Amino acid sequence: MATVIMICGKLCSGKTAYAGKLRKERGAVTLSVDEIMLAMFGGDAGEAHDTYVIRLKKYLLDKSLELLEAGINVIFDWGLWTKAERREAKAFFAARGIPCEIHYLDLEDEEWRSRIDRRNRMVLEGKTSAYFVDEGLFQKADSLFEKPQREEIDVWVQAAGSPGKQG
Repeated sequence: MATVIMICGKLCSGKTAYAGKLRKERGAVTLSVDEIMLAMFGGDAGEAHDTYVIRLKKYLLDKSLELLEAGINVIFDWGLWTKAERREAKAFFAARGIPCEIHYLDLEDEEWRSRIDRRNRMVLEGKTSAYFVDEGLFQKADSLFEKPQREEIDVWVQAAGSPGKQG
């Protein structure tokens, strides 16, 4: 049976790179909110950004069911920043009898800031189409993210550059 892997982590924690690695290892399709938002709106969807993200997440959850029915593993690259979002995602798939794992990419604050700075330089140099993380976005992400408890997570990954082990 096809499986769902949902990747949890702060912005710039390495979710997209991790999703790419898993995609190759597991023969999966990655569904990314940021990828679609950036393709549709560039770096700014304006005041409607959060509304579009909510709609897009619902669409991708529904679309994933088609892929899973076809026997294709699905990886969600979208952060799962809150406990409620993680609980709802697990429940969505559990109600349908679909195996779902949540992988959390943990990293220290110093490493997080370093990654944000590195990504911002790459955005300014035109080397990536990712979001530029200004102080407002940083504060928003930092205030919204609820670090998961161990019992919420199936695979806990200590992000590269941070002390600790994968587990």
